[in-house]
Amino acid sequence: MQPVSAILPCGRRLHLQHGPIDLIVEAEGARDIAFKAAQTRFQTILQDLVDELALLKSAMIPNSPRPRGLVARRMDAAARPHIDVFVTPMAAVAGAVADEILTAMLRAAPLDRASVNNGGDIALYLGPNQTFRIAMSGLDGRDLGRIAVSAADGIGGIATSGRGGRSLSLGIADSVTVLAQNAAMADVAATLIANAVDLPGHPAIRRLPANQLRDDSDLGEMLVPVSVNQLSPKDTQNALLRGLNTAKDMQARGLITAAHLSLGQQSCQTGASRLVTTSTQKVPEYA
Repeated sequence: MQPVSAILPCGRRLHLQHGPIDLIVEAEGARDIAFKAAQTRFQTILQDLVDELALLKSAMIPNSPRPRGLVARRMDAAARPHIDVFVTPMAAVAGAVADEILTAMLRAAPLDRASVNNGGDIALYLGPNQTFRIAMSGLDGRDLGRIAVSAADGIGGIATSGRGGRSLSLGIADSVTVLAQNAAMADVAATLIANAVDLPGHPAIRRLPANQLRDDSDLGEMLVPVSVNQLSPKDTQNALLRGLNTAKDMQARGLITAAHLSLGQQSCQTGASRLVTTSTQKVPEYA
């Protein structure tokens, strides 16, 4: 299968698709030049990843070998600060692909604003006085709030992970949305925060080995939740607190700017008061 590209009917968006990679690209400014650069760079991205897939699916340790490809190196750089927990470079793949396409566009053309959306993981560029807004929703479609960032916020990536995402999660979070310096950093952080939202050993959570659900999963035989029965409000809060503590640690280390976590009818967040408007009056930062 060859890469596919098409300008969408609105004329302002470019669709790029190759295998599992599915991008929606937007640009304001020298749009035609930027779209051409995105199409050109996209041609070899999937094959470059396939060439190093065994390494990219391997758990990272301090002396893990560095990959060669540009996207793979972005994945490695985003995942390496988290090697104190189980992580593979694949945790950053969607964000890293988005970052690479955005970089190609910015190198080719002067742009006022641009975004590359890879299945909900977004690489973002905002010029002076530009803003970007996006909605958050729960597994049931419930409105979780809005994200609004400006150029001054220094946000280059927004990513969401959890049980409703495209990849398997080790945790039970409905969704975790992270804002960070770039999309690869946001992607791996969202994955790991969502993994941390959990209640190990809880009888309401049924788990199976990841490779029984997807034989190509980088999680191998690790157990992933396949169903979560009704949790008490206290259990829900405790699960969220585990993830929130992980998010706060990442924020303190400068790896993320903000995170919003949701499970059932509860949500919490850190570092997001200026950037995230929730659908309720107050979202707790659990003490």
